[in-house]
Amino acid sequence: MKRLIAITAAVVALAALVATSALGKGASEAMITGPGLGDGINLAGEGEAGGGELMQLAEDAGFFPSVFATTPNPMLSKRPAVELGPRYTITYTMPGPNGVSATLVQDVYPYADPTPVTYTEPGQRYFENERTIGGWFVASTTLKDELVAVGLPESGPSTGSPAIPRTSIEVAVGAVLVMTAALGAILLARRRWPGGRHATT
Repeated sequence: MKRLIAITAAVVALAALVATSALGKGASEAMITGPGLGDGINLAGEGEAGGGELMQLAEDAGFFPSVFATTPNPMLSKRPAVELGPRYTITYTMPGPNGVSATLVQDVYPYADPTPVTYTEPGQRYFENERTIGGWFVASTTLKDELVAVGLPESGPSTGSPAIPRTSIEVAVGAVLVMTAALGAILLARRRWPGGRHATT
């Protein structure tokens, strides 16, 4: 029994090592986009100058378990009940077999409270027929430090409230509020100028 457990643990460890190695060799670059970044921040891939920076960032962002099946699995199927803050996106470029590259997208919330959170859409294709595991990942504060080091602002920029309501219900409510405010202004004006009602004699 102990031997079986040891063999199983070794297989799991080997699978995780192979997965990490595969991504490390395949990620040729990554682009970070989001509020305040303009055209974005480009990060070099493994084997290039500064490529280790991308590998470390990907590891701390939970990218490996979101792409490859790992045990234990730290990915969450539901969004954590925390304040996320502004969203940033990391787009990883991964050359695959036959010279065909794939792009894997990961949403990052560096300023989530109390620690950063990331999300990877399940089912993204890479290496031809492989699919991402996906899910939510709760990172440590180290991830924010690393993102700030490559160019993100120290504090999250304010996203503000949406200028246009996002649903038909919000549109209807907004219209009612505007009409109510306008009617109130008219009634207030008539009270202040009662003679205005009988301007014509």
